[in-house]
Order: sequence, then structure tokens, then C-alpha cells
Amino acid sequence: MKVAYIHSIGGISGDMLLSSLVDLGLDLDDLKRELDNIGVVGFEFILSQADRNGVKGTHVDVKLDDHGKSVRSITDFVEIVKNSNLTEFVKNKSIEVFNLIGLAESKVHNVSLEEIHLHELGTVDTLVDVIGVIWGFEKLGFTKIFCSPLPIGSGTFKSSHGILPVPAPATAEIIRINRIPVYPPPANNPPTGELLTPTGTAIVSVLAEFSQPIIYIDKIGYGLGTRNPEFYPNVLSIWQGDLVEIDSSDGLLKMETNIDDSTGEIIGYVKEQLFTMGVKDVWVTAIQMKKNRPGVMLSVLLPSNLKSKVSDFLFNETSTLGIRIQTVDRIEAKRELLLFESSYGPINIKAKYLNGKMISCLPEYEDCRLIADKKHIPLTNILKIVEQEASEYFEKLYSV
Repeated sequence: MKVAYIHSIGGISGDMLLSSLVDLGLDLDDLKRELDNIGVVGFEFILSQADRNGVKGTHVDVKLDDHGKSVRSITDFVEIVKNSNLTEFVKNKSIEVFNLIGLAESKVHNVSLEEIHLHELGTVDTLVDVIGVIWGFEKLGFTKIFCSPLPIGSGTFKSSHGILPVPAPATAEIIRINRIPVYPPPANNPPTGELLTPTGTAIVSVLAEFSQPIIYIDKIGYGLGTRNPEFYPNVLSIWQGDLVEIDSSDGLLKMETNIDDSTGEIIGYVKEQLFTMGVKDVWVTAIQMKKNRPGVMLSVLLPSNLKSKVSDFLFNETSTLGIRIQTVDRIEAKRELLLFESSYGPINIKAKYLNGKMISCLPEYEDCRLIADKKHIPLTNILKIVEQEASEYFEKLYSV
């Protein structure tokens, strides 16, 4: 699964997000043509490579002409998007962003949505940033987007509304509405000025999940802000990679109990029945119990929805008086069962993948055992030969 992780190093804004996507490989000419097709004009892109406090990256400046500088309303922006031929994803997310900005501004200024005057947020560069970023994430093929907590900054900054605190009231309202995790700078640092813009904050709040995924990183794009302060890099990065799936969506549990007076036949029966219930795994460990009695620790890995069923079964079928339970996370490689035509006939192959590449393929034991019984050939020979044949075959297709 191709995912993006937005790392807000030195703030977040619409142009920093767009610059990061361009640094990852988004084609600005393609974006310009897309915006021209839907009637978004009055600007040009100025692309440059630079650094901020030692971090090298891309800066995209949206330069406006007189037409682009004319101020529009939230309703104007929404109508432009609604009447466009953009994909449903880009349309819906763009409208959600504009409505969120409008909601925050109306709350802060205590006016209706129709009465909001957007000032600098009403020019065409806001439209370009919102559509461009959302279109860019879709164009680059990301299936999920994550974001780090946001740095709120400190001090004040000058705007068309006057001298405002950092973060700006509208930005703070977006943070509050969406419960975005934030953190302040160290107390002894000089004031940072504005780090979070309403547009950038609204975009990530609509697109991203604020959590720390486990990913294999393939590429990093660095987007530069317009300033170059001395005490921090005015940079945002987007990490592109593959998500490492954690098998905990159903809440995996591990149940364990110590048993010293159940027979081996009972333990074997319990294991068989647990697997038929749908548990993930069962294993038995030899242990030494009270009064030097030999015993076993029975461990069961199971989805949380089986908790009551499995615990009732263990109390009924074993001599246990208590069961220990803990929640667990499991990192699970992608696997697939493939039918392979071997020299012994069709055999199911268990394929394992990492980062989208097959890294092993093993023949199914039961299939090989049936062939061994039927043809009177040693099972180890069949397993070895079929594994070699399958590896050579799939190497040509998937680069094992």
C-alpha cells in the first residue's frame, strides 16, 4: 500500500505541501493544464531549488497577475470546484477544505458564511494550493495519507486583520474543530512567527490521519517555505513509502494459562478445537510449576471477538483456574496462495511478499504429502524439488 507521511518540520502551508509533492515528482505542467481546463487562471508557477537552514528542497511560488489578485468568497471557490470536471475525490475534498476554512473564519469573526471577507485567503493562489495539493496526492497514487503533530509556533505576525497571535485565530479554530495534535516550541526559543496557515492546516486535517505509521520509505520530498529563519528550517517533507500492515484491526489478544494436571490427549484435543474456532495460533511450552511439578503453559493468539468463547472453552475442557490475557500487535507480511504446475502436478504455493516483491514461495505441505503417499516418493524430496521449481518460475515473474 503506497502511503504518504507528512512531516511538519517547520510548519505547514498550502505552498509547502505543493512544493513537497513537486519535489517527489509531481509535474507542474500537468497541474497547470488541469487548472487551465477548469478555468482557474490569473497565475503562473515559479519553480526554484534552494535550501532553508541547510535543508535542500523545492519551492513553488504561485505568482498572481491582476486577475488572480481579485478577492473571491468561499461560495465562489466552492462553485468553481462543483462546476469543474475534476475527479469526485478532488471535488469532495476541496469543497470540504473550503467549507472548513469558512466555518473557522465565521466562528472567529462571529459572522455568517456569506458575510466572510477572506482578504489574502480569497485570491486565486488559495484555490491553486487546495486543488493542486489534493489533485497531486491523487495523481501520485497515494492510497492513504498520515501527518505528524503540528508545531504551533510562537509570537505574532502581521495580516490584513492587524497584528495576530500565533497561531492565527482561524488556524487555531481549525485545530480545535478537528482535534489536531499540536506541540509548542521550547520556551527559551525566540518567537517563530506564523508556522501554520489556515489553508495548509485545513488541507491536512481533511486529507490526513494524525498517527505514526510503520512504513518502508522509498522517497522523500522537501517543500520549502518563503522564509529562511535562523533558528529552525522552514521546511515540510513528505515521505513516500509502503505501509507495514499491523494485524491488530480486530484487537489481537494473547491468552495464557499454566496447567499441571491435564493429560497429553486433552491438550492435543484442546489445540485442535481452538483452531476450528478461528484462533490465529496455539502453542504449548514445557514449564516447572509449584512443588516441582512438570506442567505446560498453553498460549493462544486470537481476535478479541473470540475472547468469551475461547475462555469458556478452556475453563470447560482443561483444569485451569485462571487465564492471563494481554493485548498484542502483530506485524504481518502479505501472503498469497498460488496454484503452481510442478513436475508432480498442480500444487498450492504459499507466497510471501515484502515491499511489493515476492521474497519466498513454499509448497503446501498437505499437497506434497498426498503426492508422496500416492507416488511412494520421499516427502523431503518432493518439498525440495517443488520449492526449487517454484522459485525459478516466480523469479522470472516477480524477482524473488
